[in-house]
Amino acid sequence: MSGTDDAARFGRDELMEVNAARALAGARSCFVGIGLPSTAANLARRTVNPDLVLVYESGTIGSRPTRLPLSIGDGELADTADAVVSVPEIFNYWLQGGRIDVGFLGAAQLDRFANINTTVVDRGPDRPEGRLPGAGGAPEIAANCGAVLIVLRHTRRNLVPALDFVTTVGHGAGPGDRAALGMRGAGPTAVITDLGVLRPDPDTAELVLNALHPGVTPEQAREATGWDLRVAPDLTTTQAPTDAELSALRALKAAGGQAS
Repeated sequence: MSGTDDAARFGRDELMEVNAARALAGARSCFVGIGLPSTAANLARRTVNPDLVLVYESGTIGSRPTRLPLSIGDGELADTADAVVSVPEIFNYWLQGGRIDVGFLGAAQLDRFANINTTVVDRGPDRPEGRLPGAGGAPEIAANCGAVLIVLRHTRRNLVPALDFVTTVGHGAGPGDRAALGMRGAGPTAVITDLGVLRPDPDTAELVLNALHPGVTPEQAREATGWDLRVAPDLTTTQAPTDAELSALRALKAAGGQAS
């Protein structure tokens, strides 16, 4: 199928959401953030990983929502869960105990070492700071899950040379920072955007463009990044969404709930 045909069949957001869902293949449990991470995690359970256990910071374990939840407090999460526990238990026992495979987060700003800002942004001279939703459970998720996935749209506004505020530590300033801070797990292992997939270099921990979505060029990804984005020598192209994946995604969104 040609790139023109693909462009008519699905949008860039759908490319991002399907590839984010695919990144959860093989995971046993996922601590889910609201927004794009929740879309991806619920799509994964309907496609590549039907046995995936979804965990939300409100204390729901094994939720199977029939629609995208509006927030972590959406009753649909509790109504469809295997268990509902207290917030202290979900953090102290399940998360901080290292019992969650993957944490899935979004970001307002992301830097080259996969550190996240969801707290405040500098809107320029003579303008007040822009307030964002805040940390929520993201710092603990990034510190304690076995691995972390991040999903966000690929723009210079989002992928920045320096964060206005460090809400959540990914790889800090480079190799060794997570260990020095006592963080368990591998930290961010992939950043899925609407242009491609970035992964940390094993030696420097700096994000490198490893894959492009169909129809996207390396130049487009570099132009949309706020730092000098490195491109892997073995750059690959992601597979276009299948009809089944698109049907599942669109049905999930049509069922109601949040906009992604």
